[in-house]
Amino acid sequence: MPQEHTPSPATPRPLSAPLCVWDAGAQLGEGAMWSPRTQALWWVDILGRRLHRWQWPDGAHSSWDFDQEVSAVAERADGTGLLLALRHGFASFDPQDARLALLHQPVGEPAHNRFNDGKCDAQGRFWAGSMDFDCAAPTGALYRFDPDGSCTRHDAGFAVTNGPTWSRDGRTMFFNDTVQGQVLAYDFDAAAGRIAGRRPWLRLAADDGVPDGMCTDAAGRIWIAHWGGGCVSCHDPDTAAELCRIPLPARQITSCAFGGPDLRTLFITSAATGLDAAARAAQPLAGALFAVTLDSPGLPAHLFGQRA
Repeated sequence: MPQEHTPSPATPRPLSAPLCVWDAGAQLGEGAMWSPRTQALWWVDILGRRLHRWQWPDGAHSSWDFDQEVSAVAERADGTGLLLALRHGFASFDPQDARLALLHQPVGEPAHNRFNDGKCDAQGRFWAGSMDFDCAAPTGALYRFDPDGSCTRHDAGFAVTNGPTWSRDGRTMFFNDTVQGQVLAYDFDAAAGRIAGRRPWLRLAADDGVPDGMCTDAAGRIWIAHWGGGCVSCHDPDTAAELCRIPLPARQITSCAFGGPDLRTLFITSAATGLDAAARAAQPLAGALFAVTLDSPGLPAHLFGQRA
């Protein structure tokens, strides 16, 4: 009788099928970020111009509407609410009274650009990429926005940007050149907040979609949402080899983040934008928020303004 295969310790194992926890119908769900402080999952609908909060464990949810696109969210270390990426820059937002304060708008960004995905590094600096609103022209750039209000442009020439995330040791930053279907790696100088040595790290197969949002788990593995590929994949941080794959009942998968009290729940966002009637009927959960339980934890999101 053949022996049952035992997965390698380096291979994560889903303990449940993906569950739709909120059928939100988001046009472009993105920016999943777990808050240990509030025990809630924050995420956005970029094109719907909405910020969402899903509460653990009862699934209660709330939304805030904006007069422009909101594309990424981070929690502020001082407890004063959130940092947001908006269409043309960065703002602070207090969900308690819905007070929005614009902080910075980078100079020289084309009018047809908007910001997309973003995250904080371990030193509390917010990294975010801009992109062409039509996802065609390579006019996007990668920025670092610091707690002191300064903003630095680090790379450019992208039609669509996504990520970033970092290696477990903080020496490598991963960033997605989405239209080109590739994940880039940079040497990361954590003390100075600088990147260098840009290089391809992973290129998805043509029938596998393109890389969208991503995150890092406690073992250092990299998890990538596949836009057009209907899944999230997990990769070895050194070789980029695929370790596991979680199929989802929607094709346009946009971001992923670990959360829950033990950080063993992978939350996954999706999008319904651009789907015709037939595709929408075939994917009734497009735009939903999903969750899957894993046998190993992720890492908590870094806070804006925290000290390493």
